Amino acid sequence: MTRLDGNVLAGRLADLLGWDATAADARCGTCGTHGAIALAVVYVTSMGTVARCPHCDGVLATFVESDDGRVWFGMPGITALEVTR
Repeated sequence: MTRLDGNVLAGRLADLLGWDATAADARCGTCGTHGAIALAVVYVTSMGTVARCPHCDGVLATFVESDDGRVWFGMPGITALEVTR
């Protein structure tokens, strides 16, 4: 399992959302702390990608990609996402 920081999500988030969300401020639903998505701890495995809170290790977001181009993206642990335009 590869451990990376949240900056690795820049391309995936831009593809899915249409903008680079790594600077967006996300609030963890488990511990309540917040910070840029770029600060998340990201684990990449053959089954998918999981972004975890750097403070409590709670799951912030998940990405699963199929060979045919489908993507399942979830943000089960983000209770708020502050976006600056």
